[in-house]
This record gives sequence, structure tokens and C-alpha cells, in this order.
Amino acid sequence: MDRTASAPLSALTPQSPAQWQQAPLLFEHRLHTDPGFDKAAIADLIGRYPRQSYSIVHMGEQGVNGKRVWREGEFGGLDGHRVLDAIERGRLWLNLRDGHDIDPSLRAAMMALFAEAGALAPPVSSYDHRMGILVSSPNAQVYYHADLPGQGLLQLHGRKRIYLYPPRQPFLSPEGLENIALSQLEVGLRYEPDFDQGAQVFDLEAGQGLFWPLNSPHRIENHDCLNISMTLEYWTQDIRRSHMINMANGILRRYFHHTPRNRRLSGPSFYAKAALQSLWRRSGRLDSLRRAARPVDFRLDPEHPGRIVDLDGNLSA
Repeated sequence: MDRTASAPLSALTPQSPAQWQQAPLLFEHRLHTDPGFDKAAIADLIGRYPRQSYSIVHMGEQGVNGKRVWREGEFGGLDGHRVLDAIERGRLWLNLRDGHDIDPSLRAAMMALFAEAGALAPPVSSYDHRMGILVSSPNAQVYYHADLPGQGLLQLHGRKRIYLYPPRQPFLSPEGLENIALSQLEVGLRYEPDFDQGAQVFDLEAGQGLFWPLNSPHRIENHDCLNISMTLEYWTQDIRRSHMINMANGILRRYFHHTPRNRRLSGPSFYAKAALQSLWRRSGRLDSLRRAARPVDFRLDPEHPGRIVDLDGNLSA
């Protein structure tokens, strides 16, 4: 990353968080011009990424008739440049998580962006900032899903279409959020094609970024080009409390067959639910549920870039 430039990295302002809490906020940035984010630099980053910090997913083809596939795998010993080549030729989606912990320049960029947005001090006072790099194939897709923390996306290379939906019924149910909190599998929400009538659609170009209101469901379709994006994630006290309620209500609904009656973020019921979800997490039961929800069952094929090999030895398309 170019550390000599003193100009802002984006057009974010201290008013931006108040805006994106109400509606999607499209903004400009200049990270796509930084050589630290060109394709060669991203390939080098992939090559030194620790196994526990990435997920590589193989998904189905775009279109309503495409088979819904969402499988997680591993690099299979390929270096970063060969992984990038495989993604460019396949139907793959690579999530390099926690880039701020892997590379100091990524952390610097992340903190500069949050500072420009005024998200580091009251009235926002966000914390536990995280960033990642997404690398995905031409025409790849991400199914309808929602995220629990606050989210933003900056496009670095390529072009993608993002469908954003309101974070309310019928697009999002309390049960959907609870299931995500328990399993950490964001793509399990119910989706109906009619939902698209209520979506806002953005064709995100390199040099553009997007923040959206908390928990807004969304789905993504890449255009016919390799896509590289940066994700930003943040928490506030209210977001953290909302997450605790999602966890606790999910536990009550799934394991005790009790229908939760409220989502209060304060008072006796909140503190009782905060204690319940804390005890449940420490018990280890959630870890078992999450491992079962995200099995790793393929590796990249070294002989045929873009194809995958099942871990049982079978070749897949």
C-alpha cells in the first residue's frame, strides 16, 4: 500500500454512518489505484494466508434454474498465483478473513477508512473493526444472506451487481437472524424471487464502495470478470447487544422450544438472555453446531485450474 499519499482514501465523511444506518450509502474511494491492491499483490497475499483465516467456496451457476451449491474447501497446496488463476477460471469465492491481523498495511487502510467515516468516536463509537479481501470468479454469485455486524464493501477490481433488501419482514425474520447467530452460516435465509421487487440494485465498479443498514439481506452476482473486493466490519454496543439477543432467542427457540416474545436490548430480560448465551457459548455446544454447518469437502485441482477435487478423490466441475 502507498503510504506516502496524504489525501483521504475515500469520500466518506463523519456524517456517513448516520446516512448508512438509514439507507444504503454509495461512495467513492481510491484503493483500487494502489499497487498494494493490484492482482500480483493479492496473489502474494493469498500465498501467505494462514489456513485458519480463509474460506474458499464453490457455488452453483447464476440463474433461477442453477443448482444451489455452497461447498467449502481448501487450496490443496497451490501457491497464491495458482489459486488466483483457479478462481479466474472457475466458480469460486475466496474470503480472506481478518486481513488487518495479517498485513499492517491492510490494518492501516481499514483504520483510515473508519476514521474518515467518523466511526471511531461518538456518536457512533464503533469497535472491533475487521476487514477481509474477497476474490471471486467471473459470473460467480453469493446467495441471499445477511450479516450480523455492521458491513461495508469496497470494489477493487471487476464489477458486481448487489441486490440489497430491507432488514424487515418478509425479507428477514427473527428466526433467520437467530439461525445465523447460532450456525455462523449466513446463506441460510429464505429467499423468494418476488423479493427482488423490494430490492435496491447497485452495479459496483472499481473505485466505488457501499455501506448498508444493519442486517440488510443481500445477494451478489458478478459480471463476466474476476472480482476483488474489500469487506469492512464493525460493532457498536447496540449491535453487540442485538447479537446477544439473536443468540439467546435462537437457543430458546431451537433447544427449549420456546417462542421468544421480545428483542429488548436492556432491562431484566436482556441480562437474563445475555447470561444464557454466554453460558451456552462456553459449553462448547455452539462450536459443534458450527463445525457441522461448514464441512470442508474439496480441494482445488492442480491439473485443471478452476476445477475442484472432492476430498474423497472424485473430480468435480
